[in-house]
Amino acid sequence: MTAVTRRAAVDQLTPNQRAFRDAMANLSAGVNIVTTDGPRGRAGITVSAACSVTDEPPTMLVCINRSSRSHDLFTENGRVCVNVLGPDHADVARAFAGGVPADQRFEACGDVWDHTLADVPVLKGCAASVVGRVTGTAERGSHTVMFIEAERVLVGEEEAGALVYFRRGFHAIPTSLTA
Repeated sequence: MTAVTRRAAVDQLTPNQRAFRDAMANLSAGVNIVTTDGPRGRAGITVSAACSVTDEPPTMLVCINRSSRSHDLFTENGRVCVNVLGPDHADVARAFAGGVPADQRFEACGDVWDHTLADVPVLKGCAASVVGRVTGTAERGSHTVMFIEAERVLVGEEEAGALVYFRRGFHAIPTSLTA
């Protein structure tokens, strides 16, 4: 979707849809980069719509817009890594949010990807990485909800902190806040 197409789509929103988008901009959310590699190719995108579902079996969900050119690669490859970003990953998040063309994202970010830990790209130094298989999907509106059953979980260092999305921007959260 081009910037012109996005603007046209935004111009066609109902007042309730605009209000909903503004309200959701005030819902702080963790920032993640979801990656895949496989027969359909390698891809990665930044998402804030990801959360845990259950720990039996360990499962999380990720919402991906069906108009994303990477959407079909995720569903057809069937294997993903949900990389939970730390405060030092804002530039990588911007690149994978569309700041860099999809076919150049991995190379543009430098040597930040580990391809030896799993069969999908794992971001080095992130707060956590969950590698798993897409075990189910559901479509709702413009998005597909993918259920990811965790096969391997990597947890970063405790002092890493977090990166959140709030009011349409990325914000670093340290591990200890002073009053």
